[in-house]
Amino acid sequence: MSRELSQQKAAERVTLVGAILDLVLGIAKIIVGLVSHSSALIVDGVHSLSDLVTDGLVVVVLRISHQEPDEDHPWGHGRFETVGTVVLGCVLIAVAGAMAFESAKLLFAETTPLMPEWPALVIAALSILGKEWIFHYTMRVGREIKSDLIIANAWHSRTDALSSVVVLIGVAGAMMGIWWLDALAALIVSVIVGKIGWEMTWDSIKELVDTALPEERVQAYRKVVMQVEGIVSVHSFKSRKMAGQSQLEMHIQVPPTLSASEGHYIGDTAVCRLQDAFQDIGHVIFHIDTYNDETDQVCKTLPLRGEIQQTINDALNNVAPQLPRPKRMTLHYNDGVEIELFFAADTSADASLSEQLKAAMDNPHWLDEISIWIGPGR
Repeated sequence: MSRELSQQKAAERVTLVGAILDLVLGIAKIIVGLVSHSSALIVDGVHSLSDLVTDGLVVVVLRISHQEPDEDHPWGHGRFETVGTVVLGCVLIAVAGAMAFESAKLLFAETTPLMPEWPALVIAALSILGKEWIFHYTMRVGREIKSDLIIANAWHSRTDALSSVVVLIGVAGAMMGIWWLDALAALIVSVIVGKIGWEMTWDSIKELVDTALPEERVQAYRKVVMQVEGIVSVHSFKSRKMAGQSQLEMHIQVPPTLSASEGHYIGDTAVCRLQDAFQDIGHVIFHIDTYNDETDQVCKTLPLRGEIQQTINDALNNVAPQLPRPKRMTLHYNDGVEIELFFAADTSADASLSEQLKAAMDNPHWLDEISIWIGPGR
């Protein structure tokens, strides 16, 4: 079983356990609330049953977010998990608002509510224990698989435990004659629930707009990259978060005389080192530079191979028309172009050809050097 599939199964399993618990507690609260004359417990039971809707949303979002990339979503479906977390955060804010409104109505009510009976205390206490257990279980799974959605659902479960605490205090207070204690406690819990929902929503919104990762985290990534042999510097470092994973883009500077394949291999090595050092590393894009394109002009007016090849051929026709053409030409780009010409061993070319070619080319502004190489295997 792949790691992605294993994480999805773990997330769905913990969500299903939570849904079963919500169903049992919701029905129990409503029945006991009716029998024990506890309106608070009845409302809390409806709250528990409403959690079934969010549990179903979590399962649907998980299955979508763990799908493989496709043509419409080449970066994968991880953003669906982030959107799901925003929805859950908004649900928490809505629940907090509804709880605050109802609590305010009770607090300023002109009539005293009916006195509840002791079975309401028992069910409220069992609800607190059950929801606290599912909170810690869900939170542990969410952190293990690094799923913000599962962590958000864990906090959603805790709101049910907090509302049961309100019920417990309210029922106990009402039975002791302090009827307003229920409403006051509910207002306090509403603020806590709203704060949790806002933090989840705001963090997910920042992720949706590609907010950069904290600077200390980025510096840790830079440090690992710079330890790879052959890397001169790393710049244009961009970062973002997607469904619990860090997405990176960076420009890696290597010496200009390296071959393209060696430069790319160095970049691949840097990616592997990052993924070995940090488990949260997701997709990494790197660009190999032979100069620092942060400070130098990116759009340079240097000629490409075809133009240079034609210029060399014209110069050879002028200074050494009988000389066989070079077997290979290597170009090194920096502020200008350095040219390496490789001739077979049986040619009459020598080092003086370099100066002759420069003179024949009229020393163009883009030319740094021409090197002549003669011998087998060149």
